[in-house]
Amino acid sequence: MHGKRISPAWRDTARAMSEENVETFRRAVEAYARHDDDALVELFDAEIEVQPALVVTLGGEATVYRGHEGVREWLRDTDDAFVERSVVVSEVLDLGSRLIAHGRTRFVGRASGAATESALAWVVDFSRGRVIRLRSYLDPTEAFKAAGLSE
Repeated sequence: MHGKRISPAWRDTARAMSEENVETFRRAVEAYARHDDDALVELFDAEIEVQPALVVTLGGEATVYRGHEGVREWLRDTDDAFVERSVVVSEVLDLGSRLIAHGRTRFVGRASGAATESALAWVVDFSRGRVIRLRSYLDPTEAFKAAGLSE
């Protein structure tokens, strides 16, 4: 037989780590919604990469924010543009060290006062219990494609 046998204990460990990742994502969404930047940054690895879809939607270029200071910059950029932000997650697909989630987001522009609501999906990668990469997409199909899956 070729390959590695996985013991039941290993499967239990992998399952527990996967559940921890889903819980970490849930806590990150909650921290983001309540504008708790410190709590959010704490859930991210020091080498985090965040690629938010919203920057492109606002006419900016695709941006990757790197590291904890990059995350803080992303949050400042978001707060500079919007007076209100909310996110509702409707489904999470647990893939072990990666998850795909989708739901809806709502923003109210700081300058215009205009409200925008949209579908939003995330592909989130984990290592050692921390988020190492977070990519968001306005089209859930794009998130599935980015993760190598079909919807």
